[in-house]
Parts: sequence; structure tokens; C-alpha cells
Amino acid sequence: MAAIVAAALVLVACGGDDAATDTTAAPDTTAAAAATSVGPVAGGFDTTFERVVPGGDCECADGSEFAFWVREADPERVLLFFQGGGACFSAETCAFGAPTYRPTTDAGDDPSGDGGVFDLDDERNPFRDHSIVFVPYCTGDVHLGDAEADYGDGLVVQHRGAVNGRAAVAELVDRFPDATEVVVAGESAGAIATPMYAGLVGDDLPDARLTVLADGSGAYPDVPAVNASIGARWGTEAAIPDWPVNDGLTAADWSFPDLFVQAGRHRPDIVFARHDYAYDRVQTLFAALAGLGVADLLTSIDANEASIEAAGVPLASYVSPGADHTVLSSRRFYDEATGGVPLVDWVTDLVAGDPVDDVRCEVCTGS
Repeated sequence: MAAIVAAALVLVACGGDDAATDTTAAPDTTAAAAATSVGPVAGGFDTTFERVVPGGDCECADGSEFAFWVREADPERVLLFFQGGGACFSAETCAFGAPTYRPTTDAGDDPSGDGGVFDLDDERNPFRDHSIVFVPYCTGDVHLGDAEADYGDGLVVQHRGAVNGRAAVAELVDRFPDATEVVVAGESAGAIATPMYAGLVGDDLPDARLTVLADGSGAYPDVPAVNASIGARWGTEAAIPDWPVNDGLTAADWSFPDLFVQAGRHRPDIVFARHDYAYDRVQTLFAALAGLGVADLLTSIDANEASIEAAGVPLASYVSPGADHTVLSSRRFYDEATGGVPLVDWVTDLVAGDPVDDVRCEVCTGS
């Protein structure tokens, strides 16, 4: 286990290779909301992100203040984006300072100036004119938890990812009540819960067209014993939405693939899509850490998609070759192409509501 955790130090740190990595600046704790400096204008909208402190029961793993970021642009088109950054479920992985997750948020979480979908100066960006709600990740529970966990020796962790995420959804609905298109996207740990949050957005915005884009989480299988064990620490059962389709579900049933199935059954008009690298080294690492028994990552990705679609929920997929991890906040978002299909074009069509075909690497190995 120690060797695996040590490997996580390298892989989690490198997971978002083009995202902002300056985490040394102190967060603004003197006001409930503060704005970043106004940046260049993109598509007629400025690029300012406002820091919002929701308060209430929201908090990070170490009990510190949670905040998220909002850009106001086109009020009818909104991107709700969930940040990734590992996970924790034991004394070793949840220790404050462990390489497997971050227990706080800070000024470095401001997505201003990040690459990929946050590059608001690039005219190819399908989200250039979107309003954006960006949800940092500081709870180790893939945005699904609502519990206080005591891991012994004074290590008490607040797994409040679902509380924080719902606060961001509430802000989205309050600020953009006339939204007609909402894309719920995320990377890595932030991708896992995107189907659930799309369903929650739909509860409050029933007329909006909803799209899910999950980047870098497609391989984690449904293992009920692991779902129950980790879910008990995170408090996932307490955070299961009270949709009729979820009646009787327990933490053992609340698997990552089943998030797509349950959200799709609740709101059949959600369009679901995902992007994965066939042999993503970070998914390989965390599957081993969690004891999920994934022998071959691409086989697991394929099996998950098959089970989701067998349950009656269509899932568009784009599988790239190699072992990289996530692309949405990377400069590579604009350069990547598989099977002659540029990823940025595929995502642009998806966001526009146009049908997209599955894209899959023919030769999927590579570094």
C-alpha cells in the first residue's frame, strides 16, 4: 500500500498537466464573495470569475472554508464543472498532507487562465460564451459524500462533497434561472458524480437541455462490497437523491456506472457522454487503491459502457489511446484527435445538441 500511495504523489500531481498549479496564495476569507481581476473580453463577455463562499454546512475535509467560482456570461448557456483530484478512504489515504487528495481550497482553484475549456480566448472553445460554475474538490469523496469520518489517532475528515456540490447547483439555479442549456462536466474524481448533478439541475430547471461530459472516470466498475465499504465512510447513502427511481437503494447500489443509469432513468432526456484514455495510469492507480480488481482498464471501460447501455441509457464515448489522464482543462483539448475526429469538434457537436458517434482508438496502447 505504501508504494501505491507514493506513486499517487506523482500521478495526482501530474493529472491536470495544464491546469493552474499555484496553490500558495491565501484564500480570501474576509468576504462572502470576491471577484478576480477582470480579464480580456471573450465573445462579448468578460472573463471574470467570482469567488463564492456558500457557508452553512459546506466545508472541506479538514473543516476549513469551502468556496467555488462563478463566471457570468450567457445566462441561457451554463457549464457546471467539477474539479478532480484523487480520493481518500483510509487513515493512510486521508491523512492531511497525503498525496491522494487535497483537504482544502485556495486561490489556486480559480480556473481563470487554465487551459482547455477554460481558455476563454480560444475561438474554438465551445464554452467560450458560457456562464461557468466551477466547483473545487477538497473532500476526498468524489463529490458524493455527506458524513464525518473518524479514521483514528485524531484524524477526523469531513466528507461533505455532496453538500458542497448541491450548494453550487443552488447558486447556478439562482443566478441563471432562465438557462436553456446546461452542460455538467468534470475531470477524474470530478467526472464521477456528473450524472447525479445533471439530474439535480434538471429537478430545478425542468425545461433545460442537459448534457453530461465525464472525463477520465469510465473504468471504475460496480463492486457492491467496495461501494458499501467506502460509501459508509463517505456517507454516500445520505446523499442519494430522493428520486422515485432511487427508492430502496443503499450505498452498495450506488456505484459509479449506476450513477449514469439512475440519472438516466430519472431524467431520460439527459445526453450522456464520456472521454477516457484507454490505459489511463491514474485510473489504474486508484482502482488498485480501492481494491476494485481492474485487470485491464480498457476492458473495464467497455464493460461499464455495455452495462449502462444495457440498462437503457445511451452513452456516447470517445476513447483515446495511451495512458494520459483527463484532457478538458488541458491545452491538448484542442490538439487531440482519434480516428480522424478532433476531440474539440466532437465536444462542440455534443454541446450544440447534435448527435455524435462513438470514437475509439484502433491501436490503444502507448505512453
